[in-house]
Amino acid sequence: MPPFMFSRNRAFRCSSLLRRFEAYNHAFDDASPRFSLKPSSYPSRNSPSSDLFQNPTPMEFRRSNFEPSTVLETLNCYCNDWKRALEFFNWAESQIGCLHNTETYNRMIDILGKFFEFDIAWSLIGRLRKDPSSVPNHTTFRVLFKRYVSAHLVNEAIDIFGRLDEYNLKDEITFSIFIDALCEYGHVTDAEEICFQKNRGNEYNGVFAGFNVETTKIYNMVMRGWLKTEWWSKCRHYWHEMDKRGVKKDLFSYTIYMDEMKNKGIQPDVVAYNTVIRAAGKLEGADMSVRVYRDMIEQGCNPSVVTFNTILKLLSENGRYREARRMLGVMTRRGCEPNVMTYNCFFSCLEKPQEILKLFDQMIEWGIRPRIDTYVMLMRKFGRWGFLRPVITVWRKMEEMGESPDEFAYNALIDALIQKGLVNMARKYDQEMYDKGISAKRRAHLWENVDGEPFITTDDMTCNDEDFKALERLL
Repeated sequence: MPPFMFSRNRAFRCSSLLRRFEAYNHAFDDASPRFSLKPSSYPSRNSPSSDLFQNPTPMEFRRSNFEPSTVLETLNCYCNDWKRALEFFNWAESQIGCLHNTETYNRMIDILGKFFEFDIAWSLIGRLRKDPSSVPNHTTFRVLFKRYVSAHLVNEAIDIFGRLDEYNLKDEITFSIFIDALCEYGHVTDAEEICFQKNRGNEYNGVFAGFNVETTKIYNMVMRGWLKTEWWSKCRHYWHEMDKRGVKKDLFSYTIYMDEMKNKGIQPDVVAYNTVIRAAGKLEGADMSVRVYRDMIEQGCNPSVVTFNTILKLLSENGRYREARRMLGVMTRRGCEPNVMTYNCFFSCLEKPQEILKLFDQMIEWGIRPRIDTYVMLMRKFGRWGFLRPVITVWRKMEEMGESPDEFAYNALIDALIQKGLVNMARKYDQEMYDKGISAKRRAHLWENVDGEPFITTDDMTCNDEDFKALERLL
C-alpha cells in the first residue's frame, strides 16, 4: 500500500472518532452534566451515581472498536485544548470501551503539561499506576521533565527525579533523559553542575549520586546544549575534556568538528552530513549546502527526507523556487516521500494566494496532514498581504481537519479581522480564546469603545459558520 494511502486510512479513522465524540457532545443539552475536569472528581467505574454515567452513549458508539493508536491520533487534534482533550480521553475509556495504554496516557500527560496543569497530570499518573494493563515508563518522565524544565521549574524537576524510586525508574536511562531536558531548554549550567561539579554526590541531597557521567552520551548532550546557546568556548572545552578523560567520541560528537572526524577515518553517516549541510547553508549559503550534498552522494551515503528538506528550505529562503522544484523531483526519484516540512518550504517562498492554496489542497489530497504551524504560517502570510478570504479558507480547513487552534492561530485570524475593520468578529474570537484558557487575558484595545469606555459584552459572543458565510458575502 502506498504511504499516502496508509495516511488516508489513519486520517479516516481519526476523523470518524472525532465525529462520534462531537456527535456525543451535541446529543445532549448544554445544561446537562458532563465529565469533570478536576482530578479530585474523576468518575469511578464503581460509582453508579457518577456524572460520567448520567449521559449514556448510544449503543452504536459502544460497539465501535477503536484502537489506542486511533485515540492517540485524535488526542493530537486536541493538543491545543487541554480541557477538550481530557474530556475526550475520559469519554473514550468509559463510553466506547477503549482501554488506554501507556502511550495514550503519556500523550494526555504531555498535553496537560503544555498548559502547566501539573496537578491533573499527576492524578493521571496515579490512575496509570493502578491500571493493570499499563504502567509509567521512561517516556512518562521524559514528558514530565520536558514540561517542567521548559517552564523553568528546575527545582521541581529535581524533586521528581528524587521520587523515581517509587516507580523503579531511577536508573541511567532516566538520568540521561533528565540531563537532556536541561540542555534542550537552556538550563545547561544546571546540567553542568549536576554532572561535573566536585563532590556532586553530596549535593542535591545525594539524589544524583552513583550515576556515571563520564559517558559519550552525557558529553554530547552538554556540548549540544552549549551549541544551542552559542557559547562556543564552552563547547570546545568539553570537546577537549572528552580526550583528556578518555571518553570515546561517536558520530554525533564528530558532527561538531567534521574535519577532525574525517582525519580520524570515520565515515560520516546521513545524520552527520545533514548537520553539516544545515550549518554550511547558514554560514555560506545554499550553494555550499548543495556542494556538500553532492559530496555525500559521491561517498555513497544515501540522503534522507531531512537532507532534502534542509536544501529545499535554503533554496526557498533565497527565492530560488525553480531550483527547489528541480530538487523536489530528485527527492521523489530517490524514493524520499515529501512530508509536511517539505511543503512548508514551498509555502514560505510562494507569493500568489491561489498558487499556495492549490499546493495546500494537493498536500492534503496526498494524505499529508498539515501541522498547526502550517495553518498559522499561511494565515499570517495572507494577513500580511491583506487577503482575508484565504485566511478564512485556511481557518475553516483547519476546523474540518479536526485541529484545535492554538494562541498563534487565533492571533493570526484576529489580526487579519482587525486589519479589515471587522472588530466585532475579532472580539468574538478573542473571547473564545480567553474562555478556552489559551489566552491569560483579553486584548485591552479590542474591548474599549471609541470614547475609551469599556465595551459591554453580550451573550452571543461565539462565532459559527453563519458568521463566515455572511462575511464571505461581503468580500
